[in-house]
Amino acid sequence: MEKHSMSFGKKERVLNYACQTYQLSRPNKVGEVMALIRECQPSTLEEWRVWYFDNAFTKGKQPTKISETDLEELGERLYVKIKEVVMPEWIAAFNELTKQDCIDYIYNLTINRTYDGYEREKSVVSDGLAKLFPKLIFEESDPELDHAGDVDYVAKVGERAIGIQIKPVTSSANFGGYSLSERMQTGFSAFKEKYGGRVFVVYSLDGEIANREVIEDIREELHRLSEMS
Repeated sequence: MEKHSMSFGKKERVLNYACQTYQLSRPNKVGEVMALIRECQPSTLEEWRVWYFDNAFTKGKQPTKISETDLEELGERLYVKIKEVVMPEWIAAFNELTKQDCIDYIYNLTINRTYDGYEREKSVVSDGLAKLFPKLIFEESDPELDHAGDVDYVAKVGERAIGIQIKPVTSSANFGGYSLSERMQTGFSAFKEKYGGRVFVVYSLDGEIANREVIEDIREELHRLSEMS
């Protein structure tokens, strides 16, 4: 299969980091690109490019049509953020970094954060979702599914199921506008094809569900699945 993506070499890590940190590729900036390309079903890159600029709108309360100038402006904003914010912050971090910082980081990542994440997941599911939806059977996803689709729990309802991904609020400054990566969108779509239901991102704050609106979204999805039976 021919690849069309550009290669940025070593610069790609910096570009990815800054783009995600400052949320410059979110749907409210570039539209729902995976949904758009599936709607387009293009046979060539040029067909997709033309269709995108004819049909892409930002996602939000006041959607606006996206132009090539808009993407150029996003690129300029990315450049400014890297030059004026990211680079100074990283240079300062590099200069202050010690060997003990690296040792402590690996230990903290492996032991402390893993345990915190485990406790967070258990609390959100056992004390939150399971009580709100007593008819659902929550099961921890198998490692292969978790790796492939970023799904922490599979909640079964009859022959179908929904997926649950649990994230700490600190992983996003605005959890309500959390933007899925292309890989995650693909994984979530694969989950829906296999189990029939959507995957929901549930944010945890001290073991409580932070984005409470997701509860109604789950309830609506369960209603949709029950009507399919």
